Amino acid sequence: MKTTIFRGSGTALITPMDENGDIYYEKLEELLEEQIAEGTDAVIVAGTTGESACLTADEHSRLIRFCSKTVHGRIPVIAGAGSNCTAHAQELCESAEKAGADALLLVTPYYNKCSQEGLVRHYAACAGRTTLPLILYNVPSRTGVNIQPSTYEKLVEIPNIAAVKEASGDFTQISRIAAQYGDRLDIYCGNDDQIIPMLSIGAKGVISVLSNICPADVHRICASYQAGNQKESKRLQLIYEKLIAALFSDVNPIPVKTAMNLMGKQVGPCRLPLCEMEDGAREALRRCLAEYHLLP
Repeated sequence: MKTTIFRGSGTALITPMDENGDIYYEKLEELLEEQIAEGTDAVIVAGTTGESACLTADEHSRLIRFCSKTVHGRIPVIAGAGSNCTAHAQELCESAEKAGADALLLVTPYYNKCSQEGLVRHYAACAGRTTLPLILYNVPSRTGVNIQPSTYEKLVEIPNIAAVKEASGDFTQISRIAAQYGDRLDIYCGNDDQIIPMLSIGAKGVISVLSNICPADVHRICASYQAGNQKESKRLQLIYEKLIAALFSDVNPIPVKTAMNLMGKQVGPCRLPLCEMEDGAREALRRCLAEYHLLP
C-alpha cells in the first residue's frame, strides 16, 4: 500500500491577480491562511483552477515556492505539473520539487490525444524525474484523453504514482478502478457534486473548487462521512448543490473568481483567454451567493 498524500478536502486554489495582472502574493498568503484556519486538509496550487496554463515557468516555480514557504508543512502543498509535452512536464516536476512541493498533480496530456501506451510512457518518464508522489488527473472533458481502467495495471507498478484525481464522472469506470486497484492507488473525487458517491466507493477525499468559498463545510462533508456520520455529510452535500452548479456555469475558474470578488475577497480577474462572465450570468451567480448569505 502506497502512502496516502492526504485524506479529506483538498482545495484547488485560485491564483489571485493584482490590478496589473501579476500574481498578488499578499492576497495569496491571506487565502492560504484562511484555508488552513478553516480545516482544509491540503492545497493544490498551479492547477487548472489556479490558471496553470497561463503561468510562465518562472511564475509557476515562484508560486509553488511561496505557497510551500507560507504553509510551512502544516498541510500538504500539491503542485500542478502537467503538460502535453513530456519533456516540459518533466521540467515542471523537477522545478516543483525544488520549490518545496509535497506532491504533484499531473493532468493527462491534452490536445495530442495520445494512446494508452503513450500515457504509461509519459507518466513513467515524469515519475522518473522526481522523488515526489504523483496524483494523476483524469479529466477527459478538458483533455480529450481518458485513462482506461486497464491502463492502471501498468501505472500502479510505477513506485511514486500514488493516486488519481478522477473527474470523468463515469462511475462504472471509477468503480472498476477502485475494485481492481484500490489497494495500490488512492482515488480523489474531482467533481464537487459527486463527493459522497466517490467516498462511498473508497475515495480518500476531494480536490475541490467549492472549498475556495466554503472550505470549512467541504472539510466537514469529508470528515463527517469518514467518521461514520453519513447523514450530516449528505445534508451538507445537498445544501451546496445549487452553489456548485453556479460555480460551473462558465469555464472554471471564471465563476469561482467572480464569486470571490463579489464576496469582497479582491482576487482579481482571470488571465486571457479566460475573460469576465456576461452580465446575466454574473447576476445569476450574485443571486445564488446571496441565497447562501455569502455576500458582504
